[in-house]
Amino acid sequence: MKRLIILIFFSASFLIATPVKAQLLMDMVDTTKEMGKDMLGLYQKFNYLRISGYMQPQFQVISEKGAPTYAGPSFPEKVDNRFTLRRGRIRFDYARFNQHDEVSFQFAFQFDGTERGVNIRDFWGRVFENKWHIFSFTSGMFARPFGYEVNLSSSDRESPERGRMSQILMKTERDLGVMMTIEPRNRNNRLKWLKIDAGVFNGQGLSGPSEYDSYKDFIARAGFKPLKIATGIRMSAAVSYLNGGLQQNSRYLYNMVEKNGLSYFEADSNAANIGNKAPRKYYGADMQWTFTHPKSKTILRAEYWRGTQTAQANTTETPGTLTADPLYIRKFDGAYFYLLHAIGKHQLAVKYDWYDPNTRVSGKEIQKLTGNFHVADVRHDTWGFGYLHYLNDNLKFVLWYDLVRNETTALDGYTSDKKDNVLTARLQYRF
Repeated sequence: MKRLIILIFFSASFLIATPVKAQLLMDMVDTTKEMGKDMLGLYQKFNYLRISGYMQPQFQVISEKGAPTYAGPSFPEKVDNRFTLRRGRIRFDYARFNQHDEVSFQFAFQFDGTERGVNIRDFWGRVFENKWHIFSFTSGMFARPFGYEVNLSSSDRESPERGRMSQILMKTERDLGVMMTIEPRNRNNRLKWLKIDAGVFNGQGLSGPSEYDSYKDFIARAGFKPLKIATGIRMSAAVSYLNGGLQQNSRYLYNMVEKNGLSYFEADSNAANIGNKAPRKYYGADMQWTFTHPKSKTILRAEYWRGTQTAQANTTETPGTLTADPLYIRKFDGAYFYLLHAIGKHQLAVKYDWYDPNTRVSGKEIQKLTGNFHVADVRHDTWGFGYLHYLNDNLKFVLWYDLVRNETTALDGYTSDKKDNVLTARLQYRF
């Protein structure tokens, strides 16, 4: 490994990558933006290698020791403040160009190293067709093509973390599968604004060690890239769809019913349920607006999801392994809204998101005895307020406060709002 690193840096000191090709490769990356700014390029005829990365050391304070949170990993029981390395990413990108300066193949490998361990985050290859310059095909471990926030890199995102709904329904964002992309690469193509991703994935993402049933997720996203609407105004938008499911390994399947004005979970205990497919269907829409002013810039983002999720009693995360626990089917919805305003190297941010894991019940209706409800049925709303200072292309400071509110229910521990607000101070180093 040491010899490989020495060889890379030795070669880089003598070889220069063609800017046009490097820019094209940068545009092809799907989980990180503007990585070419600080690119270490290796050029040998038609081969290119780029090494990039970032790390995010931070300090956090939560309202109460051991309170549950989605502002990073959970706090230990006796802890209400901590230093932590939230992410430490190193990424290698390789691309092969043909004799016509057209990218024909791309390979990416990214890992994450923190005090909690080392894990693979991206490991995929992509093949481009160069007859019509429209199609590409990706296979391996990569980000699921659903929504905007899921695919926005953590190095570029203004808020320290993705919203609660993204973290629960799209845990780790990535999955193993194959995907076809329709994206005209010729600047003269009338459909150059269009991008469509459609793929088939295992379904459990990286929440488990491997596929545990034969059911797959079909995921697609179709939208248009930023278009000029008027002077200083650009807009982009997309719609997303997921159709999947998981195998039932228990005869007990709980569905929401309403009788005599009461909503509750009713058990279906038919033994024939074992082996059947329990549904997971998501629908999403997102839109982004950019307003460029003479000395500042304003960005608005909005994203909404709704659908059906099957999971367990105390969580709406898709199980990472085959479980014999009873399954619960819930209708959900949620959204994210960003308002960002930048002046020079300074940026102010306001974010609002909600996640309602069970839209058919609310408030004091949520109780265990009469409805068989659990913490997984409780809605959460989060307001985020942040200040960002971009010191240079490689260094960013983030100060962010999350104000979290859960609905008041009849469940133990949720009869009032929990003390789980979080203050985060972070430095991001990027190369």
